[in-house]
Amino acid sequence: MKPVTIDMLRAHLMAASLTAMGTEMLALLAPLVLPVSQAFFSSTRFQFLALALIASGVVMMRQFAHTAFDLAIQGRHATPAGRPVLIEVDCPRRWFVVLHLRFTGRPFVLAGH
Repeated sequence: MKPVTIDMLRAHLMAASLTAMGTEMLALLAPLVLPVSQAFFSSTRFQFLALALIASGVVMMRQFAHTAFDLAIQGRHATPAGRPVLIEVDCPRRWFVVLHLRFTGRPFVLAGH
């Protein structure tokens, strides 16, 4: 497998695991707030709900990272000129810009001042 493909898969798995962790926190807090039985958490319905939450979380994270990349381009914190995208060190959304580039498999360089 190509290194770019591996990097893209790692980015998606990271987003899925972060979303799964958030879903797990919701599942832990749900019995404290809502009248939910213990049997609900072992049902197929809950498994599909968790899967849908994780998938939608990855989609939302991709969208958020794409928006951060667009804002970085507009604010001149990232320069798409040339093959690797140049990201300034003072970019306020650098983590999400890098995540977007990893999602899409585009090379990048973190620039210094």
